[in-house]
Amino acid sequence: MTEVSSALPPLHAAQRRSWLWVGRIASALPVLGMLFSGVVKLTGNLNVIEVFTGKFGYPQQALVPIGIVEIACVVVYAIPRTAVLGAILTTAYLGGAVATHVRVGDPFIPPIVFGILVWVGLYLRDDRIRRLLPLRRNGLQG
Repeated sequence: MTEVSSALPPLHAAQRRSWLWVGRIASALPVLGMLFSGVVKLTGNLNVIEVFTGKFGYPQQALVPIGIVEIACVVVYAIPRTAVLGAILTTAYLGGAVATHVRVGDPFIPPIVFGILVWVGLYLRDDRIRRLLPLRRNGLQG
């Protein structure tokens, strides 16, 4: 029995462009959502302060630094040269968001979906990630 290469065949130019655009769209969703969330944290909106301090139990003085970190993570992710580091940082940030929502009994699916979109988007738009984590067909063929 011989082992045949199980990696997917190289992408054709049209398929590569399609994956790139789907990856950009998948990446844009968490970037836009988190930029909005980060900017709202910086505005001093009374409703945001109430939720942040009352419901989530964070001190008010932590709101601006957390907003800055949120924005910084997605900016690093949005820059192609630093996208892998940005994906790691954004995933870590979203892990904290999940923990915060779980702690207060809120639905925690949105930050998980954003985290998945971060990695799916990066996978589809970055050849290096696809080479590092190739999708495989059946490993052995006889």
